[in-house]
Amino acid sequence: MQRHGSDGGSAVTRVRVAGGVLLVAYLALVAWITLRPLDVPWVSAANLRPFAGIRADLALGPETAIRRLAAGLGLLAPLGVLLPMAGGRLTVSPLGSLLRTMTAGALLSLGIELLQTGVPGQVVDIDSITLNTFGVALAHLAIVPAARAGLRRRAETRQHAAVLREDPAQGRTPTIPRVGIAP
Repeated sequence: MQRHGSDGGSAVTRVRVAGGVLLVAYLALVAWITLRPLDVPWVSAANLRPFAGIRADLALGPETAIRRLAAGLGLLAPLGVLLPMAGGRLTVSPLGSLLRTMTAGALLSLGIELLQTGVPGQVVDIDSITLNTFGVALAHLAIVPAARAGLRRRAETRQHAAVLREDPAQGRTPTIPRVGIAP
């Protein structure tokens, strides 16, 4: 009897467990960064107008704008890889995976912004949701399709190799010699 997916199943399980552990650790880091109280002498008003904060960052000059926009894009970008990794599916629609990951990133970003309303020194910025979601999408598009294709190729190669070699528990297939008929 063949063992279906013995190597592939354990590999998927290892990827899922690693993705789950890394996801929890990363979310703890994000919570610490975004939800800790800050001692500041003054706090700017909340930005509830879409793209107003991005325009203000661009008006400060290219160096400051790049730094601030990269921080917004990069904060939740690892979720674009960690969420599908924790899901552990190899055969899934690329568009569906992207949409699920972006939705989860947007909802997490919205949750962070809502929680920041009660944290001293933290300011709500609607543009953070946009930048964080776009960062999740970019990371997902840059890494996940290629990683899934590589893992699928590896699983197919292992499955093909398992079919080609004999299963020692079963033994060789018996052959029946031709029996001659006497005249």
